Amino acid sequence: MRSVSLVMRRLLIFLIVPAIVIGGSELVPAAQAPSQAAVYGALGKKWTKTADAKPKYPNHTVTPDVTITMSDGVKLRGNLVRPADAQGRPINKKMPVIVNMTPYTKMVSALAAEVVNYPVLMPQLIALLNAINLRGTVISGYNELMGALNGGLVQTFAYDPKLVQSGYDMLVVDVRGTGFSQGLWGTFDARERQDTVEVVRWAKKQKWSNGKVGMAGVSYSGINQLQAAADAPGELDAIFPVVPGGDLVNDIVAPGGGVGFGFLALWLTLVNSMKMIPNLASMLNGTFDWKWLADRAKDPLTFFDVMIEALTTRDVKDYHGKTKTVLDSNSERRKMWYTDVGKITTPTFAIGGWNDLFTNTESRLLTNLTQLPSSEKKLIMDDGYHITSGSNFGQPGHPPRLDVLSRAWYDHFLKGVDNGIDRYDPATLASEPAGNFIQAQTYPIPGYQHQRQFLSGRSSGTEHTPVAGDGSLSSGTPAGRATREVKPGLSPMCSVDGAQAAAGVTAFFDFCGRDTRLSEVAAQTFTSAPAKQLTRISGTPAIHLNQRLNATDGYWHATVNVVHPDGRSQIVSMGQLVVSLRDVDAGRSQYDSNGDLTDVVLSMDIGKYKKVTPGQTLAVDIPMSATQAALKPGDRLRVDVYSFNFPKSLPLGPELWSSQLRPQYIEIDPKNPSWVNLPVDKPLR
Repeated sequence: MRSVSLVMRRLLIFLIVPAIVIGGSELVPAAQAPSQAAVYGALGKKWTKTADAKPKYPNHTVTPDVTITMSDGVKLRGNLVRPADAQGRPINKKMPVIVNMTPYTKMVSALAAEVVNYPVLMPQLIALLNAINLRGTVISGYNELMGALNGGLVQTFAYDPKLVQSGYDMLVVDVRGTGFSQGLWGTFDARERQDTVEVVRWAKKQKWSNGKVGMAGVSYSGINQLQAAADAPGELDAIFPVVPGGDLVNDIVAPGGGVGFGFLALWLTLVNSMKMIPNLASMLNGTFDWKWLADRAKDPLTFFDVMIEALTTRDVKDYHGKTKTVLDSNSERRKMWYTDVGKITTPTFAIGGWNDLFTNTESRLLTNLTQLPSSEKKLIMDDGYHITSGSNFGQPGHPPRLDVLSRAWYDHFLKGVDNGIDRYDPATLASEPAGNFIQAQTYPIPGYQHQRQFLSGRSSGTEHTPVAGDGSLSSGTPAGRATREVKPGLSPMCSVDGAQAAAGVTAFFDFCGRDTRLSEVAAQTFTSAPAKQLTRISGTPAIHLNQRLNATDGYWHATVNVVHPDGRSQIVSMGQLVVSLRDVDAGRSQYDSNGDLTDVVLSMDIGKYKKVTPGQTLAVDIPMSATQAALKPGDRLRVDVYSFNFPKSLPLGPELWSSQLRPQYIEIDPKNPSWVNLPVDKPLR
């Protein structure tokens, strides 16, 4: 293990020393936000001091490729990381175990852990990269991406040697069909969910375990934390999911009915490629697993066939096999892609983001974790993307680092340490678009009232860059009729939606991630008068659109924006809808006392697929993402409406053929108005 570590460190030096030479000139210290004691405060300082203190044990050791046999005989393989003495010998003491189930291979986790924890050089490199201030340039998103390096995200994705050396065993396991584990990759099917529970139970019984088990990990490894906690209530003692999902169809597979092409195509390519990397050590020592190879040969491109069939089939009646099960809300697969977090009794600390891929699930966690008291459920929503979660955590004005928070959570619930983490506010929320954090006892924040803001054909006169059409937004119904044509366009590629689909990579270009004016070239915009006083939004907007199609189907994409006095337009909520899949799940949606939809959840069932009559005027409700936002005096509220949202998503094949990407129409009618329904703390004009 020492030789492997040495190779990794030499590789690290080879890769990063040129970066220091190239990036070390003309550096400007990055500006920092003012401190907010309630977000970080004395407790945050205490937890950080504990996490950064000299570890209890001087070393750690890794036992690679530990075999864990599942109930059906399939062998999963994991790396067992244990605290060790100065000579590298495992500490002979039973300790709590933290499990991470990953499809990205434990080999990558091991490399990431070695790189991030490389002594002296890595901390200096991170400090150097974060000192480069590119704010105000066309690539000012660099600072947000780099901020994730010192926010603890990598330690949470991989394993944190400092956490292990404080007295934990860590078990990083390749999910069935990925890494060096046998079997077929099931992407959260029933068998894979059962595997996670079996691994947890296996860990409880090992001689090095004291029976206390938690889970850790990011994204996929956050999703299976929620699943295991719901599938086996009480068997886990603490979980710390970072950017997790629990309603995968509405989260990412087909939000609003459009296939999440932008992310899924890249992600499936990544996992399917990585799962084919063989265990080179076993090839050299004669222990190569031939069943592993046979399993990979059976299904080398998992789920690519489903995505291709979903996008190319012309008639819904022609869907079959696995693709049909994905589209059927009553199928076993669809049931496995949904997690009833109301069953969870395990203390849960979740990290999400307003621009994350799984905002749909994350924003509802505090409400849906019904069996947990506020002391055992915490949620932080930052304003970042999937790969920038926790960006700049630990800096003034931000929560403590992710590794600090997770250490405090595990110490309290796995070791019984009274460190005050249970007293941290349940909801810590970045207020968009500024990104400053506020805290509350729950989310959405109580006391906000929903208010309609109506779309009007009257020009607002606020557009300072080209838009497809300029309309207004106000608390009064429109005075006259108007028709607005919306043509498909590719400009949403340069927007928060485009960056979200790329998991945050394209946020590097701040003129896309922090300003929507380039995207608005293809949008019909509806803008309010300036706000007279600070007005906050907390919850999920809902857009009710009176629309007409010249085809039997159509596709709508909408955003809610805050427009600053200088003209910058920043997205705070986004959503989409394929008209043929407009059926609302009344049992899961939320309604105001007047019957208005305030939180739209669709049925998302191909059995409820319904085309429209060309030329028919029909009202639809577009599901939107949740937000915590603020309009400062002088800011305006804006709704953008588009008829395309590539690359984030594409309509299913039958939807695309039916719509033919023809222009679509918003019908402004005083008798049948369109509106955005907003949860606000004080009325808007």
